[in-house]
Amino acid sequence: MTTGVPLSTAPRRRSRARTFLPLAVAAWLILEIWLLSLVAGAAGGLTVAALLAGGIVLGVVVIKRAGRRAFKNLTNTFQQAQQAQQGQPPAPQQPGGGNGLTMLAGLLLILPGLLSDVAGLLLLIPPVRAWAGRRLTGSLQRQMAAAPAGSFGDAFQQARIHYPDGKVVQGEVIREDGPQQPQRPGPDAGYRPPLAP
Repeated sequence: MTTGVPLSTAPRRRSRARTFLPLAVAAWLILEIWLLSLVAGAAGGLTVAALLAGGIVLGVVVIKRAGRRAFKNLTNTFQQAQQAQQGQPPAPQQPGGGNGLTMLAGLLLILPGLLSDVAGLLLLIPPVRAWAGRRLTGSLQRQMAAAPAGSFGDAFQQARIHYPDGKVVQGEVIREDGPQQPQRPGPDAGYRPPLAP
């Protein structure tokens, strides 16, 4: 099956992120273990266990609150859409706080380690969260502007070809450019049910 995407025979260059990300993760893990051993040596193993357990509990609470807030925002959006369909004036919108970075903060708190806990606690501070949100938004906009045209659409099309949902009937379209013959009513001219059950 062809997709209309030309195949390139040139070798693909490995991106910088794919090169340095495994090294950064390994360095982060080594630094986390080293910091935990320093704290355990200075304050004891029970203190380290209490810090890790406290981080997990706090992270779960943060993620739960952010999830509830996201569900409340979704419910409000649906109610406003229903009011707009009924012709009622929409209620004033409250400024929505970004739940994505709050959930990331909770996830960082859940991860065992002191550096991830500090990063999670910093993301819970509203000015830091707003600054990180602006940086991430700007970075994403620059990357989207630099991406070649149609790259996301082509990736989505490839995903549909490789992972189809439902029944797929392999076939080929044949176009006949000859004179059109009038359609005659017959047993095949009526409604045809779909092939999928």
